[in-house]
Amino acid sequence: MKRTKAQESRSAIERLYITMRHLFMRGNYKPTGISGESLVQALLTLSPEIYGYVTDPEKLELDGLLYVMERLPRGIEECRFIRLISREGYEDSGFTALVPAKRKRNCYRVDAEQMYVEMTRGKSDIYDILTHLTFLFIESEKIRKNSTDPKGRINLNWRKLQEVVSKENQGEEFSKEAACSYLSHLTGRTFEETKAAVKKFENSRNSNSLFAIVYHMGRLSMEEAVENNDREISFSATLRERVGHHVYGETWANTIKQVLDEENLLERPIHVISANLHSVVNTVYGHQALGLDSYEAIEEMALKISLQSKGNKEKEIEEYAKSHGLIAVPDTSGTNIGVQVIDTGRMTSNTLLPGVSLPENGKKRPVLVVMDYAFGEQAYECFDELLKPYGSGDEKRPLTIVSTSIMGKAGILEGKKGDLMIPDAHVFEGTADNYPFKNELDVDDFAGYGLGVYKGPMITVLGTSLQNRDVLSYFMESSWKAIGLEMEGAHYQKAIQAASKIRNSIRKSVKVMYAYYASDNPLETGSTLASGALGKDGVRPTYLITYKILEKIGKS
Repeated sequence: MKRTKAQESRSAIERLYITMRHLFMRGNYKPTGISGESLVQALLTLSPEIYGYVTDPEKLELDGLLYVMERLPRGIEECRFIRLISREGYEDSGFTALVPAKRKRNCYRVDAEQMYVEMTRGKSDIYDILTHLTFLFIESEKIRKNSTDPKGRINLNWRKLQEVVSKENQGEEFSKEAACSYLSHLTGRTFEETKAAVKKFENSRNSNSLFAIVYHMGRLSMEEAVENNDREISFSATLRERVGHHVYGETWANTIKQVLDEENLLERPIHVISANLHSVVNTVYGHQALGLDSYEAIEEMALKISLQSKGNKEKEIEEYAKSHGLIAVPDTSGTNIGVQVIDTGRMTSNTLLPGVSLPENGKKRPVLVVMDYAFGEQAYECFDELLKPYGSGDEKRPLTIVSTSIMGKAGILEGKKGDLMIPDAHVFEGTADNYPFKNELDVDDFAGYGLGVYKGPMITVLGTSLQNRDVLSYFMESSWKAIGLEMEGAHYQKAIQAASKIRNSIRKSVKVMYAYYASDNPLETGSTLASGALGKDGVRPTYLITYKILEKIGKS
């Protein structure tokens, strides 16, 4: 029986992950070797939406390239050797830490040819970066082929680009119009498309210029093809040893519990919230410090803050918060997940939000533990450790956790950017693990705010950069009736159910709240993650979900 495209794509995803796991355990591989070629073929078969033109033999995928470069360390395109490491002491070395704009991880340029990348966020992060690197190698081969004739002779456009990059490095003037013309030939894209891409890279906070990136990607490919100077990716022994053992999550969770203990908050009702840190602080203390008396007033304040206009009250809110219950928990664990504790017992106001009263008895006032977004499997590692009792031996004390709330960004399958998704189950892609649950949030909570709201199962995927149209269409149109995809939901729920129903670490009646806002629609052309962030359009969904979570907490 002939396989469907969705089945072929699922097989490609499985091949990718099996190969990645094998290479990780082996310790190294060459992207142009047999193992590297198997990754390339699987990625080309899959043809993820985020990588656009990756299967085209001549055209470079420019939006996808920017997406990748903003998640990798600056200058990685110049390095022949890329080594993935654990936290191994480089943070105390003389090397400058390079932190990508869109992915928090410390990276170190050891010399002209070597880049070391710290991987402290678990297997999902390792698979994610290997997928991005495989994409880069595919595109670098296109650049080499576009820069040479059938006999391998270098063409004029390549030589001209080389001159442009040399002048750029020395700070000399050059014609950007002419440079875009050379580049358009080497990338297989139109002059107009190339100019637009060059501007996007110029506006990036992380990336080198598109001229330099294309040149160095092509240079390394040429040197490998002509001079046998192979590129290589390797994994340190310590990284291979630590992955999967909750080394960083345990340290992270113990630091939080230690702070709660020192502040005498362990016996108070605790509500854990996974969200971005600014929305919770601005929502709670915007009401407390500035007297904002409605959700609309809080949203207006948030929009001004995001636009950095004259009405920016962020600093005033922050200063007020520090003296009224906000405790910043320093992250020295390596997880790159920031945490804030909000002790509502120190608030002078008797309301958490407009119309939502706080208990008069200070000991019954809620404590909010707010953690920044986790990444993939890291969500299980950190939540699993956080929900465990504090202490050791007979001194173990369970945390009085009343609710867990997850606000996240996700890809929507029916709807548009900025719309909301309210899951009632998480289906873990590629496994038999399904997690139905009672969500305390519902569609009705978000009615009347002008946003599309969808309810149903959500797919927890192995990696957003691996999703293609056929697989996603299957999940949406089949009996799964999935409304969206994300990377952490099943991992969070696995930890919550284990803690409440198996380990009895937390109460069985713990309330669960999940809500996501759509950062992209991978089934809609021009709306994938590579098309850019939501910007100010993300303010309403972010703050609306935050408000509704806090409203439920205040009324619980």
